[in-house]
Amino acid sequence: MEPLLLVTAVIQSFAISLGVGSSTLAIVNFFVAIADGKIDDTERRMMGVVYIVLRIAMVMILVTTSIVAAVAFATDTVGLTTWIQLLVVGVLFLNAILMTLHIMPSTFGPSIQAGSWYTLGTVTALASVGAVQFSFVTFLMAYVTWLVLATGIVNGVMAWLRAQRHNALK
Repeated sequence: MEPLLLVTAVIQSFAISLGVGSSTLAIVNFFVAIADGKIDDTERRMMGVVYIVLRIAMVMILVTTSIVAAVAFATDTVGLTTWIQLLVVGVLFLNAILMTLHIMPSTFGPSIQAGSWYTLGTVTALASVGAVQFSFVTFLMAYVTWLVLATGIVNGVMAWLRAQRHNALK
């Protein structure tokens, strides 16, 4: 079982890195694309490639987190990190589905996605060095605070870009 967990942990690390990176690129590409007020075909194609990479990362994180959680439940070693990973992966998938169905407004969806990837990366990095020494409630408060901050940042940048475009038209 241990070789399976080691391989899974490495793949999970790659998946989180790929998710954090592609989520960052998705938002940055979106900012660049909307800066002039329209998304042209080249920008749309580039964003499409990033979204494919993001979907690959999501499948990888779903599979690896499921394996890690299944082993933890089977061996009765479920810890805080397992619960946090399950929660954040659940938020990632729920938000992605809601965004795909155009139910989640763009005011919140992209920042929830990016904020969740960064949270997953941060918690997993902290766990790898044994620094997860907080309660689930403390984590939830920090996670919600981070998502609110990420939403403010994303929407602030979008408002600034709109103002820049508006000022350029004067």
